[in-house]
Amino acid sequence: MVKFAAEMSDIAPILLDWYARCGRDLPWRRTRDPYLVWLSEVILQQTRVAQGRDYYLRFAERFPDVRSLAAAGQDEVMKLWQGLGYYSRARNLHAAARQIVAEFGGVFPRAYADVRSLRGVGEYTAAAICSAAYDEPVAAVDGNVYRVLARLFDIAEPIDTTAGRRLFAELAAAQLDTRRAGRYNQAVMDFGALQCTPAAPRCDNCPLAARCLALAAGTVGERPVKRGPPARRAPRGDK
Repeated sequence: MVKFAAEMSDIAPILLDWYARCGRDLPWRRTRDPYLVWLSEVILQQTRVAQGRDYYLRFAERFPDVRSLAAAGQDEVMKLWQGLGYYSRARNLHAAARQIVAEFGGVFPRAYADVRSLRGVGEYTAAAICSAAYDEPVAAVDGNVYRVLARLFDIAEPIDTTAGRRLFAELAAAQLDTRRAGRYNQAVMDFGALQCTPAAPRCDNCPLAARCLALAAGTVGERPVKRGPPARRAPRGDK
């Protein structure tokens, strides 16, 4: 895998060039404010960009900084969230804002470990925030990134196993443009969302087509692989 990573080390410039031409112009990409980046990441969990955009704009207008969010009552936060679903996200968002005030003096933390310690923030979200706001050289691996890497390297290892997650994390880190980590992470995610899509990927005009091992092997439609839940055992005595 390390050998593959070295051989494919030129994909970052190609992805960044594609992103400059084809990337989405999204409001949270026009800021380096870690609070606003975090807000967008929480809203976009389990939510399509088209729906999340309006919620992001409303939240950013009503709560322009972490202190204003922390000072709000939970009822107001939940009312503004209404319609997005997965309401634990809103509760975690509010609790984390108060955590930032209590533990970090109302200043959004900079260190990855501190960001990761916030309520509701996992590895992907912490990496997305730290790379976008601070250009911290950490790879953000979401569903789009899994798909792009699985196809590019024709990886048959399931993405929903411990070994698979470790493999993809290492590969994503190896491909990362550490000088422009935030922009590179956004480029890979947009590439998966717009070009290397789950169904009907645009392989005919893909700038990485010549390097795509799954395209060469005819396995694009089979990548990424998911193990899925284990099969249920039939009760003893059933035929």
